[in-house]
Amino acid sequence: MQASVITVSDRSAAGERVDAGGPLAVAALREAGWECGDAAIVPDGADNVETALRVALAAGARLIVTTGGTGVGPRDRTPEGTLPVLDREVPGIAEELRRQGAAIMPAGMLTRGLSGVAGGALVVNLPGSPGAVRDGMPVILSVAAHVISQLGGGDH
Repeated sequence: MQASVITVSDRSAAGERVDAGGPLAVAALREAGWECGDAAIVPDGADNVETALRVALAAGARLIVTTGGTGVGPRDRTPEGTLPVLDREVPGIAEELRRQGAAIMPAGMLTRGLSGVAGGALVVNLPGSPGAVRDGMPVILSVAAHVISQLGGGDH
């Protein structure tokens, strides 16, 4: 199945910082057997995120993972760009990501990432730190194939 990774970062989009989280997500997806190109990098902002998500969906992605833009900073608007794309939220995934993140580092409580379905795809926001991506990908991968099966009418 096809997956996409979108890194949301002003500095990475401007070439001022190497994207560390996106390649980790891509590697985890590929290792799990997903077809996944390199991470797309977009600047922070709700409109940029929404556009990138819609492009990935139109290209056939069944799993889309975003990294970055989930905090409380002025430009952190990934959840605001994700929400208009979602048909339904699946809050348990985001809640588990927050629970695990906060258990490792108290700042993990500050992520506002969403998870949900859009058409036949699962969309999940991860924080941008490499540690959060490394810890979050197993959570996503543990349920992604089941969610996509369910979206296609699969049995519980």
